[in-house]
Amino acid sequence: MDARNNLIAQAREVLNIAEAEKRGLSAEENQKIARIEADIDQHDTAIETARSIADREARASEAAASFTPTPSAPVNSDADILRSIAMGEIRGHDFARELRTLVPSANTVGQSFYDQVFQIATAITPMLSVSEVFNTTSGENLVIPTVTALSTAGSVAAAGTISTSNPTFSSIVLGAEKYAALVSISNELISDAGFNITNYLATQLGTSLGIQANSVLTTKLVNTAGSVVTGTATSATYENLVDLVYGIADGARALNSLGFMMSKTGIAAARKMKDGSGSFIFTESAVPGQPATLLGYPIYENSNIPAVGSATKSVLFGHLPSFKVRVAGGVRVDQSADFSFNTDSTVYRGVIRLDGALTHSTHIGFFKGASI
Repeated sequence: MDARNNLIAQAREVLNIAEAEKRGLSAEENQKIARIEADIDQHDTAIETARSIADREARASEAAASFTPTPSAPVNSDADILRSIAMGEIRGHDFARELRTLVPSANTVGQSFYDQVFQIATAITPMLSVSEVFNTTSGENLVIPTVTALSTAGSVAAAGTISTSNPTFSSIVLGAEKYAALVSISNELISDAGFNITNYLATQLGTSLGIQANSVLTTKLVNTAGSVVTGTATSATYENLVDLVYGIADGARALNSLGFMMSKTGIAAARKMKDGSGSFIFTESAVPGQPATLLGYPIYENSNIPAVGSATKSVLFGHLPSFKVRVAGGVRVDQSADFSFNTDSTVYRGVIRLDGALTHSTHIGFFKGASI
């Protein structure tokens, strides 16, 4: 309407000049007036369209208010937060794990977005399920002390001097390396109340972030595990696996949560192995959801463990929780409405910060295939 009023003023100015000079309009002035009138007509059409839309929206809102039920979900539910991010009402949000002193009932307490992301990530990421995971609110370096040697005792004669023997300590430092993923969702789906935006984003971010985290953490583990057994062939033998079990530190073998970790090619080879009496050493689990066992120890499939091959570390064994993983600050979600403007989509960015390290290289060993 401001633009329309400005055009009218321009037309009036041309007419006032001609009137002041007591003459008619020139051909050039007539053309200018015609262009201005055409522009005014376009603005009139736009104004009428806007008024019509506003009127329809008002009538629709009034009608909807008569039958729309009061939403049962809290205003600040995870889905509400994700939609608020998409609408630009808030810039982003940190979905962090809520610390509880009691284990909540699945029937009474809703699963948080953070937990959904990590549940999916853990399902495809053995490094998040078999390692010991620490959740911290901030990202400064986390120092974990480790004992490298225990105190020793000895025989002491009557009135003899007891020798001093103190344990020795070391430490590992866990930082907060950043990993991120982008997920694009059409704006029609975001505005659709029937679309489960929480589950969709949790699945997409959990899968992509989980795959990346597993790759990074597996590389850190493989590079720091102690070298124990080198084979005479590319694939491990029954004897190689027995040597691997008894090659890690004695103290580590006495701990719980020992296990094997291999890629699918390693597991395929292990399923065919037999002991000296001709019995298979691979046993399927009788409990759904539990891993199969190899020599009585659980075996976990990890796609990022090197495949069976020449000079590859294709089998890991040891106390898997000796590998520590630190997750800093939960999962942060932000959005951009401009990144995919041409497709009328909103792009969500999920960011996670984590790090991992092995406390003792002697707690986990590996089999390395022969160089062929």
